[in-house]
Amino acid sequence: MIIHMRDDFEGISVFLKAVEAGGFARAAERLSLSRSAVAKTIGRIEKRLGVRLFQRTTRRHNLTEEGHIYYERCVRAREEVRVGQSVLEFGRFNVKGKLTVIMPTVLGRYCVEPFLLDLAIKYENLELDLRFSDLEHNLVTERFDLAIRNGLDREPTSFLNVRKIAAQRQVLCAAPSYLLRCGPVHSLEDIWHHDALIYWKNEQPCLWKFRDIGGTEFKLPPKWRLQFDNQEAMADAALRGMGIACLPRWLIHNHLNEGRLVSLLDELPLASQDIYAVWPQTKFMSARLSLTIDILSDYLGKTVNFDQLSAS
Repeated sequence: MIIHMRDDFEGISVFLKAVEAGGFARAAERLSLSRSAVAKTIGRIEKRLGVRLFQRTTRRHNLTEEGHIYYERCVRAREEVRVGQSVLEFGRFNVKGKLTVIMPTVLGRYCVEPFLLDLAIKYENLELDLRFSDLEHNLVTERFDLAIRNGLDREPTSFLNVRKIAAQRQVLCAAPSYLLRCGPVHSLEDIWHHDALIYWKNEQPCLWKFRDIGGTEFKLPPKWRLQFDNQEAMADAALRGMGIACLPRWLIHNHLNEGRLVSLLDELPLASQDIYAVWPQTKFMSARLSLTIDILSDYLGKTVNFDQLSAS
């Protein structure tokens, strides 16, 4: 049984390499295996699962729909193993030195800062320089070790490393007083007759992004009179009945539960907003930075998805 489990995990690593290398031949080169060994390993997985993971041609190996599903689950499993290893290693490393981190104002204040302060309490030799800003800063010229970002407004340069560490659920909401005064919202068409409260970031509005039944994302540009560069201020305006806002669910969790805000169009949910860790490329990544990103990913994934925090 132990041998069988070991073979399963080794097979998964071969499968992941085949996908990420772009084919069996390249995977074989990177794993120092023969091409036939890679093909046989994939074949054994397919036989065990009872599905085809790849569509094979003479030149290419493309993932099937089942292959995509299996790949996503394997990537998550690999990430969980990485985080678990980092959790254990944190106790063995002498975490020390300075870490300069810049983060979004609201997400940073309520979700990231508590985690980093806990680290500073646990590791007396860890120095933290924490900055809060919703603007996109140049990490290299401004000498930041790490940035936490709500979404990516543009493709990062080749000088930066990027890793998705969490996704926060967004909610379209309004105060009952506003809906009583301006009318209900039953469909996307109704939005055009209402006032939006818009979050403004890096000199441009953050348009509302929905996901349809098929999973396709599309943006809606509502009309607005009020715009904000701070999500707490936008939540305050929503609570005062000044319009419809798109806000992270963890931020307004208590307001929703206690009826001060009402969620809208639940049957057509907003796309979640991805949270990224971004850091300058270096030849050697420090243990304090690597482990901080790993553990923060696990912490944030639970915090922003399960309504554990509220700023109210």
